[in-house]
Amino acid sequence: MPWTITQYETTPNPNALKCWLDAPISEGPMSFLSAEAAMGHPVGEALFATGKISTILLNGDWLTVCKIESTTWPTVKKHVERVLSTIESTP
Repeated sequence: MPWTITQYETTPNPNALKCWLDAPISEGPMSFLSAEAAMGHPVGEALFATGKISTILLNGDWLTVCKIESTTWPTVKKHVERVLSTIESTP
């Protein structure tokens, strides 16, 4: 099921961004602290694919991504939006 980001929310961590979605992405909290931890999870694998994301937290109708410091938010946002709009997965 593809998702659309309805709102971005900043966090106290300048390298983390909360993304509110139009539908649930998980039934409860899930975190991936590395690409290896996301293996087998379609959304997690796809989000880590470019190497621009360092951690992911999924919970209900939102997700938080942490970017690597050298990456810009516009680049990460485009990647996240593309992944969420094309992925075929259910929570």
